[in-house]
Order: sequence, then structure tokens, then C-alpha cells
Amino acid sequence: MANNTIFDDVFQTIKEKMPELTIPLINEVFGTNYSTDTAIVQGKNEHHTASGKIVTDSYLIIGTCRYHLECQSTEDNTMILRMIEYDFAIGLEYAQKEDGRYRIHLPYSCVLYLRGDDPTPSQNLELMLPDGRSIEYGVPVIRMEWYSIEKIFQKHLIMLLPFYVMRYENAKLEDEKLCKHLYEECALIQKYLEETYLQKGEEKAFRDVMELINRITDYIFSKEENIRKELSEIMGGQVLELESDRLIKKGEQIGLERGETAVTNLVKKLMDANRIDDLKRITSDTEYRRKLMREMGEDISKV
Repeated sequence: MANNTIFDDVFQTIKEKMPELTIPLINEVFGTNYSTDTAIVQGKNEHHTASGKIVTDSYLIIGTCRYHLECQSTEDNTMILRMIEYDFAIGLEYAQKEDGRYRIHLPYSCVLYLRGDDPTPSQNLELMLPDGRSIEYGVPVIRMEWYSIEKIFQKHLIMLLPFYVMRYENAKLEDEKLCKHLYEECALIQKYLEETYLQKGEEKAFRDVMELINRITDYIFSKEENIRKELSEIMGGQVLELESDRLIKKGEQIGLERGETAVTNLVKKLMDANRIDDLKRITSDTEYRRKLMREMGEDISKV
């Protein structure tokens, strides 16, 4: 992830790798009541219009409903213009002829603002028709500043947690009281995620969310080495770069190259035991891999 696009990259990673985290946000904005195991279809993000290609941040399909979510790091008073362009592109793609005429169904849309405290609850524009009629088009807005750590926990808005520390980016962190408050809130996040994931045996989900939190934390406090170090200790140390996915694939590839499932079984055992250091080493150290396989009862005769 490039630092100049860190916020968008994290948002995209959540949408693509952990789409279930978008469900509580959708419920919050649109008043729905989807369960977190609701089936989600990733819609096509690229749409071609007469003016060229446009790309949406997140386009999800749940049942017969379409949801379009955009993430903005800063206030943008032209966002409403882009939203209507995106929404019409999505609507046109699925336009159908009903009762002898075409109908365009626009998606449910919203904007997530990571910075800014404008109290305006939505963005609106008036679409003027040639005959003088007008149509009001509005998009609800959700702002990080509206959500305390307690409110995020209460509503299970885990999707917002990676962005939470952004509220401290312009704070005077030489203030010991303020620093203490930051550390306390990060400790609460760590505890909440442990209870949500680790106590249910969902180690991979825990590691992946923690990684995204650490990515943004490192970026926000890039010039504050002492704060980064303290937060790293509080948040469980350095999280690997979606290493869980990469190492599993690497281990499976090693197994495939040898025509054996033993290595793949070893990788899964190490993942279950959260032995990341061992995983990193076996991808490049054949003898160490054999040693661990013997210890774990894997047949190495054909490896």
C-alpha cells in the first residue's frame, strides 16, 4: 500500500478481503438489519460512460439491493456531483424495460468522511428537468468524528477501527494526558478485537484487522517514533503485511511443487498455532521445514 493512498487502500482491502465488515456500516446508515453472515456479491467497480471510465470505491450487492459506498479522507464539496455520476452509471448498467418503459434503479449510496466535522447530515442537489420539474437527489453522510470508541464497539463498526487514530493526527501529543488517553483507547481496541476474534478462534481475522490498524497508525505517527513504539507494544507488536494470505499461498505452492499435501497441512497447523515466525522461515529453509514436519507428524518421505 502506498502511503499517499493509505486510507483508500485500507478501505479497499476491507471491502475486498473482509466484506462482512461492511454489513454493520450498511445497517447503521440505511437502517437495515442484515446479519454479518449475509451473502455479499462484489459489484463491478469500473463503469464506462460517454466521458470515459469511472471507478467507484465500493459497490456491493445484497439480495436485490445495491449499495455504493465512497470513502473520503477530507471534505469535498463536489462529492455530490461524483456520487450522482457513479450512481447513474450503476443504474444504467442494470436498466430494465418494465411495463413498456425503461426504469433505472439507483443504488443506496453514502459517503464516509474520515476527517472534518461539518454537521451537515447529507449532501444534496436538485436535478432540474426541462419541463420545470425538479428531483431532489441526496446522499447520506457518515463521519468518523461522530463515533466514539464506545459507540463503535456498541454498533460493531469494526470497519471504522483502522481509521480511529486519525482524530489524533493534529493533536498536541507532547501533552502527557492526551497521550495517555490515546494509549488507553488503543488498548481498548486491542481488547475488543481479542474478545471478538481470538476468543472465537478467528486468529486470521484478528491479525488482518490489526494489520490495517497498524498501517494507518504508523502513517499518522510517522514522525513520532516514541508514540509508534508505545502503540506497537500496546497493539501486539508488528503485524505482518496480510502475511496470513501470503504465507498460506506460499506453503501451498511448495506442497504443489512436490506433489504432496504434507507441507500444506504443516502450514495450516502453524497458522492455527499462530506460529508466524516458523511460517516465514519454512518458505525458504528446506531443512527447517523438514524438522517441523517431523515434529508435527507429517510424512516427509516424498518431500
